[in-house]
Formats: sequence, structure tokens, C-alpha cells
Amino acid sequence: MDTVGLIFFIIGFIIIVIYGLKLALLAFEESTAWGLIYLFVPFANLYYVITRWEKCRSPFLKSLIALPFFAVSFYIISNPMGGPGYQML
Repeated sequence: MDTVGLIFFIIGFIIIVIYGLKLALLAFEESTAWGLIYLFVPFANLYYVITRWEKCRSPFLKSLIALPFFAVSFYIISNPMGGPGYQML
């Protein structure tokens, strides 16, 4: 079951990386300074997404698709035999 959990985690990670790069590219398209601020200043990416919601809405909301994949992967990996009710003899 750990393999299935790992697969779900990798899928979620790929989704986050793809849409995170799209958001970073939007910041760099605006200006190089905003791109660097987006990458290196804590919480600047959140500020950027909120203040430019119209153009950042789609990639941001699509990146949230990864959350169920992470939740399922952590659930599978953290539970022996992949579910509740399993008791070791």
C-alpha cells in the first residue's frame, strides 16, 4: 500500500510544481523584480496572488487539486494495511 500512497504523493507534487511554475512565470512576466520577490521573499507570493487575483485565479485554483492527492497519500502511508480497523496480532 505504500506504493499507492507514494504514487498519489507524486501526482500531487507534480500538480503543485506545474501550477507553481505558472504563477512564478506570471510574476516574471510582470517584471523581473516581481519574479525575484515572488521567489525569495516570504509571503510575497501570497500577496502577489491576492493583489492580482484576476490573472492568478486559474493557476491558483488548479493547484488546489493537489490537496486531495496529498491527503489520500498521507492517509494511506500513515495507516498500516491502508485503512482503519487494522489491529496487529
